Amino acid sequence: MAFPQRVNMSDVARAAGVSVATVSKVVNGRYGVAQATVERVQQVIHQLGYEASLGAQSLRSHRTNVLGILVAEFEPFSTELLKGASAEVTGTGYQLLAYSSGDAAGTAVGWERRSLARLSGTLIDGAVIVTPTVVETKQGFHVVAVDPHTGPSGLPTVDSDNFAGAVLATNYLLSLGHRRIAHISGRADLESSRLREAGFRQAMADAGVAVDERLVRVGGFRIESAAGTAAEMLALPDRPTAVFAGNDLSAISTMDVARCMGLSVPDDLSVIGFDNVPESALVNPPLTTIMQPIQRMGAEALRLLVDLIAGVERDSHIRLPTELVVRASCRPYSPPSSPL
Repeated sequence: MAFPQRVNMSDVARAAGVSVATVSKVVNGRYGVAQATVERVQQVIHQLGYEASLGAQSLRSHRTNVLGILVAEFEPFSTELLKGASAEVTGTGYQLLAYSSGDAAGTAVGWERRSLARLSGTLIDGAVIVTPTVVETKQGFHVVAVDPHTGPSGLPTVDSDNFAGAVLATNYLLSLGHRRIAHISGRADLESSRLREAGFRQAMADAGVAVDERLVRVGGFRIESAAGTAAEMLALPDRPTAVFAGNDLSAISTMDVARCMGLSVPDDLSVIGFDNVPESALVNPPLTTIMQPIQRMGAEALRLLVDLIAGVERDSHIRLPTELVVRASCRPYSPPSSPL
């Protein structure tokens, strides 16, 4: 399939029968062009599909009217955030550029700094950065962080109540009679992961249930690493009867491992996740989870960024509530039958 060459100002000028300088004035809204000529040039621009280069536009006006969403990779969490930001950008006068650093694990410290160096000032006017590892930015360039590694800092931040969500998840399992509850945590470098583990431990302590440290292990928020962790815990002679996974991907991975080991979810093992990504409702059985409003987080971050660029006074930290979503992956604990 052949793609047409990019239309430039010379093409527009030739088709409209005017000079390149006249086209430039029309594109940039400058005075000195007759209205009839403006209309003719605009008609040709529409017919040819001309778009000004973002780099050239930035050099002329110091603005591109484009906002960036910077992520380490496109996985379910960042994809849902992008949906929310994309819906919110409508009517703001901005366009949205989604950019991945290519760091699939999201562990390379400073990936967002390198991404901003490539994009800021010439391609985008501001950025929403998802789970940034560092938070300092160049002066005069607006950035909003979503779920930063170190938690809220001086940078405008949007996150959810990870601690309260973890307490909700653990209390739900406790209410079903489970006492041997495992926690597959996320990455040690993420504040959200630390808060979820802290919420788990707090709920267990409040219930007077001791935490078996063999049942608290790192899953890394990724399917592959969580699978190994789940397999180790489920192979214990006194395995857990329930698992609170640090995110939905880890929970889904745990359910797959349990099935491979001959265990039924929820008959032999109850599993609860965190996030409520679309995949959580599609697995069998559908996953009980903690919903953090991911799309709303993306929308709030985008709106906060637009307001910051416009000079609107706003609170610099937005924390959204989490809630329990009950599906079919958990059931009340029933003691194993005693041999006859």
